[in-house]
Amino acid sequence: MSRIGKKPISVPQGATATVDGQTVKFKGPKGELSFVLHEDIEGKLEDGAVRVTPRHETKRARSQWGLSRSMVQNLAVGVTTGFEKKLEIEGVGYRASVQGKNLVLALGYSHDVTYAIPDGISIVAGKPTEVTVSGINKQQVGQVAAEIREWRPPEPYKGKGVRYAGEFIFRKEGKKK
Repeated sequence: MSRIGKKPISVPQGATATVDGQTVKFKGPKGELSFVLHEDIEGKLEDGAVRVTPRHETKRARSQWGLSRSMVQNLAVGVTTGFEKKLEIEGVGYRASVQGKNLVLALGYSHDVTYAIPDGISIVAGKPTEVTVSGINKQQVGQVAAEIREWRPPEPYKGKGVRYAGEFIFRKEGKKK
């Protein structure tokens, strides 16, 4: 039995949930999201909560059970509170700014890196060395943050680069004479 899959997903205050066949939809103050369940998983709306259960006792159905429950939980959280990832930029002259629908990063290259902000995502550069990526879709927020980090991942000698807030970078000692 899946310990995660057994838990019901309560519908948060101010949100509505509908289950139509294999499609689970959540609508809330931040927007609307939907997820199509795997064919081995069955979704039900009962007592103000969404429950997912496996249709069969196969290994594949059990492995999809917890995943499906987590994905539906992410829909519920996304439409009510949303998700955000914070990035820190460290290095001399490294900075970020938002110009219209683009994020402009100065990361030590001979040119500035321009990243087009996708729909459904908002990026805020409060300080020149901090970037906050937020949205209602957890996968999309994580993907955008990873793409920004990919331009200059943190290096182990001086720690320069773009890192997630709170991320530990294993530091190496330089050459010894």
